[in-house]
Amino acid sequence: MPDDDLVFRIESLPPDHAHDDDLLAVVRSCRHFFVRQEAAKRVRDAERLKAFEGDRHIGQILVRQMRRDADVEYLERLVRETRHLEVRNAAQAQLRALREALERK
Repeated sequence: MPDDDLVFRIESLPPDHAHDDDLLAVVRSCRHFFVRQEAAKRVRDAERLKAFEGDRHIGQILVRQMRRDADVEYLERLVRETRHLEVRNAAQAQLRALREALERK
């Protein structure tokens, strides 16, 4: 399937879809990074994206999905250990937002 058609299908998935396995197959593929990122954005179970934290394109998507109290430690580790500036910056931004949200509770 051409990338444009695949992106259209990914974007048309409803929020409560049951296609994480299909989306992860796209994430694992050799497709253009944009297509892989779009698939990663739609994965409902962010825990399944943790296997791709070393991928600079998917790592950015992963950290933006971290929203729980338990994710703070994971984000802090990524900030310390990732070799990709894009992932580190996204993790730092998400960590700030998460801490602010937790302080408001």
